[in-house]
Amino acid sequence: MKLIIQIPAYNEEATIARTIAELPKKIDRITSIEILVVDDGSRDGTVEAARKGGAHHVVRLRNHRGLATAFVTGIQAALQLGADIIVNTDADNQYQAGDIPKLIAPIAEGSADVVIGVRDIDASPHMSPFKKWLQRFGSRAVGIASGIRVPDATSGLRAFSREAAYQINVFNPFTYTLETIIQAGNRNLEVRSVSVRTNPPTRPSRLYKGIGSYVRKSAATIFRVYTIYKPLKTFFALGLLFLLLGVTLGARFVYYLIAGDGSGHVQSLILASVFLIVGFQTWLIGLVADLISVNRRLSEEMLIRMKKLEQPADSRRQRGAREREARRSPAQQLPAETQWVWLVDETRIDERTKTPADEPSDQEPPTERRASSSARRRRRRRGGIRPNAEHATAKERLPHGHGRGETPSE
Repeated sequence: MKLIIQIPAYNEEATIARTIAELPKKIDRITSIEILVVDDGSRDGTVEAARKGGAHHVVRLRNHRGLATAFVTGIQAALQLGADIIVNTDADNQYQAGDIPKLIAPIAEGSADVVIGVRDIDASPHMSPFKKWLQRFGSRAVGIASGIRVPDATSGLRAFSREAAYQINVFNPFTYTLETIIQAGNRNLEVRSVSVRTNPPTRPSRLYKGIGSYVRKSAATIFRVYTIYKPLKTFFALGLLFLLLGVTLGARFVYYLIAGDGSGHVQSLILASVFLIVGFQTWLIGLVADLISVNRRLSEEMLIRMKKLEQPADSRRQRGAREREARRSPAQQLPAETQWVWLVDETRIDERTKTPADEPSDQEPPTERRASSSARRRRRRRGGIRPNAEHATAKERLPHGHGRGETPSE
């Protein structure tokens, strides 16, 4: 089972090397651990510090595009690299890396799709009482919107299974933390929470300028994402509010009309008519939005299938080999090897280099190719190991009886 730890980074030259150094190098049930750094257009030496610090993969965005975009880019790169479990952590070393084995344990056991690290906010000396209350209130609001209980909705330390990573479609440019939870709840993914420890802060948060800005953007994100997945319920509630106001004002006008004083309350009748029309139109908007939501779900299913089909063939073979290796007994398992890959731009995620030994070179002389083919046939006649079926020649695939001294291919 392959684990990729992704680290979105923006101008983190001072802390990225330390963050990478503290990440675990060996975890039970994990055969390969690789580190992926997503450089979000940093203007300092973040890339060089990550490379020297031991990052196996670096995806570098040309411009600063925000935390959400860097997170999604890292998820896509990790899937391309064949990750079975993806862990996201912060580049400022906020979370203690020793808790990562505990974080991924439910996914490795197959009992969870998403695991979120829960910080002990109440015991943190670095947050004011108002911020602590705000964090609890926001987590409760996200829990209502997603249908799952999340004690720490803004935590950046979280793990995703491969299947859950396929279903992540973040479109909000602000942050990914709230949106991914609501998406997971509406897609019926199993979400767990695990207590994690934190390190002292190394710098103030750069995600928002102030508490007011953070609250405004977070509320807009929750409402927007919830409306996308539950449009009929949202617009039905809004329309019902306008209709109730219209009915109340209309009843007030009827009451005064029966009492003989209706001429003095025509304004209530006009306002009631406006509220009733607005409420009815809101319901119609909800019906249209619900139809659009159905199309979005179908589009998401198609996108998930496309993501799976776009995985490189060598990545699928490597995952199959890891699954077969995981089924072996500990005495039979081979030591895992990690290949260094250096990606300097997001457009190169799909590129793969072919090993020269996998297929004959076009520049190789014909005589050498014939000699190599003859050597393989001689080894087979002597009872040697049969070459890989993918590289077998047409003559080696002939049925039994065609070709002197050869065995059937199947």
